[in-house]
Amino acid sequence: MNIVFMGTPEFALPTLEKIFHSRHRIAGIVTQPDRPRGRGHKLLPTPVKQFALDHHLSPVLQPELLKDPDFISALRALNADLFVVVAFRILPEIIFTMPPKGCVNLHPSLLPKYRGAAPLNWAIIEGETRTGITSIFLQKQVDAGNMIMQQEMPIYPEDTFGTLHDRLAPAGADLMLETLDRIEAGTVQTTAQDDSLATPAPKLSKEICRLNFAQPAARVKNWIHGLSPFPGAYAFYREQMVKFYRAKPVSSETADARPGEIIRAEKEDLWIACQPGVIAIQELQLEGRKVLKTGEFLRGMPLSTGERLE
Repeated sequence: MNIVFMGTPEFALPTLEKIFHSRHRIAGIVTQPDRPRGRGHKLLPTPVKQFALDHHLSPVLQPELLKDPDFISALRALNADLFVVVAFRILPEIIFTMPPKGCVNLHPSLLPKYRGAAPLNWAIIEGETRTGITSIFLQKQVDAGNMIMQQEMPIYPEDTFGTLHDRLAPAGADLMLETLDRIEAGTVQTTAQDDSLATPAPKLSKEICRLNFAQPAARVKNWIHGLSPFPGAYAFYREQMVKFYRAKPVSSETADARPGEIIRAEKEDLWIACQPGVIAIQELQLEGRKVLKTGEFLRGMPLSTGERLE
């Protein structure tokens, strides 16, 4: 089949690579425009565009506005049988109804759970022990299309967003290739989503990423791991932002301390009171510095017991 691939970040790359090495033909790439990144604010291509450049795939379309008439015309001229969408943008109806065989999306959750922009993050934040990947046909309501295939995967206690992302991306690529084979063969059987079981996975705002220690230690740990390594859960110590990347609960009992109070800060240990429980921080970062293990961090910046992270 002639396929137009739409995607932007690293998560999309295994699927793009799998399709590139398959019998299907990539008729074009659609990705976000180049954006300034890094300390020098240099204009850089998206990971998907970089793959296209490295493998001489063309054309690469980078619309600012998805309803731009010139973009719509260029997309239609590619005569694709199917569009494949992995971590891109919300498509208008004029686009997802364009190809004759439909528009297929890969979503990293067990739909209808965790519809939205940040499903992997929220699955960990909410303490789920399993998640997965689902291929769907796109429709007007976001992430609510009929399901084609679904694969379940475990979430381990030590998982972060980063480790889960790195396991699901290649698994999603395999699932998508099998989905494409079924579409080509005409053997697809879809299942409608039960909207009554849907849960949201909203975009991660700065407010969401700020840690609230006035909740159980296990919940604080999930919050830290669900936002690690990006965008990072944070709190303030003496008006300096500190980000947290790994942690574990060390007690579920209420400490004789206020939520956020440092109750131990020596050698390799940084213990913080929650409500209830106590959490041990394992990796953290002072704003503008490197991510460090707790022991290294405390040697460079001693923290005082009795003070609070807020």
